[in-house]
Amino acid sequence: MELTERKKKILRAIVDCYIQTAEPVGSKTIAALPDMDVSSATIRNEMADLTEMGYLEQPHTSAGRVPSPAGYRLYVNELMEGYRLSVDETQSLNQAMELKLQEFDKVMSQVGKMVSNLTNLPAYTVASRAGVEPTVRHFELVHAEAGSIILVVLTNAEVVKNKLIKLPLHVGEPDLKLLSAVLNATLTDLTAEQITPELLEKIRKSAGAAADLVPIAVDFTVRVLQEQRHSDVYLTGQMKLLQQPEYRDVEKATEVLATLDEDTIANLPAPTKGPVQILVGPENIARELKDTSVVMTRFDIGDGMQGMIGVVGPTRMDYARVTARLSYFAESLGRMFGKNELPPSGQEPDGGDTE
Repeated sequence: MELTERKKKILRAIVDCYIQTAEPVGSKTIAALPDMDVSSATIRNEMADLTEMGYLEQPHTSAGRVPSPAGYRLYVNELMEGYRLSVDETQSLNQAMELKLQEFDKVMSQVGKMVSNLTNLPAYTVASRAGVEPTVRHFELVHAEAGSIILVVLTNAEVVKNKLIKLPLHVGEPDLKLLSAVLNATLTDLTAEQITPELLEKIRKSAGAAADLVPIAVDFTVRVLQEQRHSDVYLTGQMKLLQQPEYRDVEKATEVLATLDEDTIANLPAPTKGPVQILVGPENIARELKDTSVVMTRFDIGDGMQGMIGVVGPTRMDYARVTARLSYFAESLGRMFGKNELPPSGQEPDGGDTE
């Protein structure tokens, strides 16, 4: 059976209607659309063919049809019309992107929350350091309250970590300057494995009156570097799924929410055929996510690192709008980490390959 242009047009209309209403779509609804110039009877026959071909499904309790996973995949690959962000939307996204680049992990967490709020779906961000061995780029000692300092560690991945340390009474300002100089001279550009007990002892001997602080600083440094070896996953907004009609069934919602965690997200594939990738229903690895879709996009952070933003939602999600927004976020973050300006309001992002 041939998938004609008319069948594709009808399938696209059915998917668009179902995204908006979450209700099975009938032939009369499609026939009433302004750009549909065929009769209800003809549309009914075409819908029967699309069902036989596996692109539509018919719920038992309804005469209407809903898209199947194969129908969504065809829609995403060939039929989905590009969504152009409005000026108001781009201004809203730009305002949301006005982040203070302090600690990198906080930025990624904030981005996830913003994406979740703007799409009304669970969202996640991932910072991957595959192939890049973490090292320390710079140490700094900052005075805090009386009797305390903050040890600031900046890694080669632009990650900033802090630790509050109580000062021994005999350690003064000159001692702290010496310790800072020693740490920057001996521990920068080293991996966790290269920080040995022998090196620790050498640093202690060079640190003068601040020698007692050296084990604390070195232990914290090693822990920071070990943590940075793995992908950092930030997941937020899981409960937003309960606002979707598909998850009014408590048992179904519980099954998905129990599966939707950082481990599941970490095992999702990164986009390989372009900046944007969409996984529809059964294409997801986890069985419990077979009725959901994932839209994800990647961006470069610099220093060999890559970031990823994604949302998880029902297969009925508005793919065009979600893809446009994620693409805009990814492009903006890439510019941000590259120390460039945000795209101007109204600029259409490149949606990339969605296969």
